[in-house]
Amino acid sequence: MLGRIAASFLLMTAIATAPLAETSAHAGRERLGYGVLFVNDTIGDGKDRWRSGSVMSSRIFGPQWTGALPQGAGDILELRFQGEVISPDNLITPAPGDRPYAGSLSLGLHTHFATRGGAEVSLGGDLVAIGPQTGLDDFQGAVHDVLGIKKPSPLTLGAQIPNSFHPSATVEVARDFGLSSRTHLRPFMEVRGGVETYARVGFDLVIGSVGQGALLTRDPVTGHRMRVVRNKAPGLSWVVGADVAKVWESAYLPQARGYTLTQNRARARLGLHWQGEESMVFYGLTWLGEEFVGQRGGQLVGALQFSLRF
Repeated sequence: MLGRIAASFLLMTAIATAPLAETSAHAGRERLGYGVLFVNDTIGDGKDRWRSGSVMSSRIFGPQWTGALPQGAGDILELRFQGEVISPDNLITPAPGDRPYAGSLSLGLHTHFATRGGAEVSLGGDLVAIGPQTGLDDFQGAVHDVLGIKKPSPLTLGAQIPNSFHPSATVEVARDFGLSSRTHLRPFMEVRGGVETYARVGFDLVIGSVGQGALLTRDPVTGHRMRVVRNKAPGLSWVVGADVAKVWESAYLPQARGYTLTQNRARARLGLHWQGEESMVFYGLTWLGEEFVGQRGGQLVGALQFSLRF
């Protein structure tokens, strides 16, 4: 079962959404879009380890969407909810020095806007809850029971990251360069403090028409950008991206337990957006580099977003 904190976060989501709906008539704000991105290594390299699985859900509120970000901060608001399970390589008998099990739930509010110079900015904060209080260990165990696969052992869960709360803030600044009518390069810089503290630089390359004139928000785990406010023009778009981060602190890899963070944390990704007349599907792969000294290589995780209407 989800547990009390999971239920509290869901209640907070409902409470936080209600005022936005009530004030939309007065502020000219309405719900512009909704998206859910599923991330799991089962649809990547087929293994159940490390950044094992997550779900990110976003709702966008604002004035009528024109296909471009407004210049005013706060006009476009994103209500973001995320749950993630992080685990050692072996769920039954973790190797000495492998990363500890952790479940996390977060709820945040972000705004997206453009500057007069043409840069695109995403700015916001999240409250992140970690530990058994999230109920994600019970949830994963129940799912594994249904699927008939091994679930985390008492040994693994007994060493998991304990209960804690982490207020976190994130800012991303990017610039879109049109290389052609169908090809866009978007370098970006991101800084985050809180549950993890890091500075990241990278790029996204989009080839195709799908995603143009849309509002996308970045998944913290894979770096893929999820379409939340979508254009409906049918077509395909390939996306390629990579980034590298310098990480100073991570609540998931506490130095007090003897973990040493890698000097750099790298990611590389490839994905495909398909948009039909009514339905859409996105599938992406991300290679995640080592996050701590002693991690035996990187991992490949898959990301999936879909909306099917018949």
